[in-house]
Amino acid sequence: MPGRLQNRATLITGAGSGIGLETSILFASEGANVLLVDINVQAAEKAATLIKGRYPNVKIVATKTDVGKEEDVKAAIDLAVKEFGRLDVVFNNAGIMHPADDNALNTPENIWDLTMQINLKGVWWGCKYAILAMRENKADEAKGLHIGGVVINTASFVASMGAATPQLAYTASKGAVLAMTRELGMVHAREGIRFNSLSPGPLKTPLLMDFLNTPEKRERRMVHLPMGRFGEAVEIAKAALFLASDDSSYMTGSDFRVDGGISSCYVTPLGEPALAPPSSLV
Repeated sequence: MPGRLQNRATLITGAGSGIGLETSILFASEGANVLLVDINVQAAEKAATLIKGRYPNVKIVATKTDVGKEEDVKAAIDLAVKEFGRLDVVFNNAGIMHPADDNALNTPENIWDLTMQINLKGVWWGCKYAILAMRENKADEAKGLHIGGVVINTASFVASMGAATPQLAYTASKGAVLAMTRELGMVHAREGIRFNSLSPGPLKTPLLMDFLNTPEKRERRMVHLPMGRFGEAVEIAKAALFLASDDSSYMTGSDFRVDGGISSCYVTPLGEPALAPPSSLV
């Protein structure tokens, strides 16, 4: 039985670890050819070797890209088209959460600028060059390929609500991603190019765990999680698969929150046992 992304040409940024890695593995399992993009090329190449070993019938390519540089982003998009012949899905997932990111009084200007360069400009450039590539796509119903394409932008639950642990530059950058994605979804809907954002809640990934680097910070975040646990990267990957596939064919300009209920909660009851992740994730 064909996978949900059979023959689709996909590009994932930040593919060497966390959400990007889990999504790359999942997309390949569903029949996608995947360009793994990461500034850490060793991590991307290691991921590519892993995926090729599991799914030898799809094409997997790794490349080094700094999404904070427009020329790098364009080169990655061009490489995907060269390797796969088209580009069907772009997952603009790469981002940073700098440990020096704090409140309005304490966040250094260079950290603000760096965060915007990667988290916002990098996503903008990913969208820009994805549009240009996807406009060239032709339908091939025999292979399950369509005109246009799909772009997924990683936002965050903090794009819709404030973070109790200050991270102002990150929060502002993700709020901008949310707004930008909505507008792109409207502008390009008639071209068959769908744009949706994906807003994860707090995850047990190096990005967040390095930021929440004290027990106090982790507990401050945990008190707002109804499930009493941090999410797993693979849980976000499964949401990305839904957005990338035809299962979400009537969605554009939307935000998909996968946040453990944090955006619906004020404060969770203390002393309640945490829910364990599903056994399939551990």
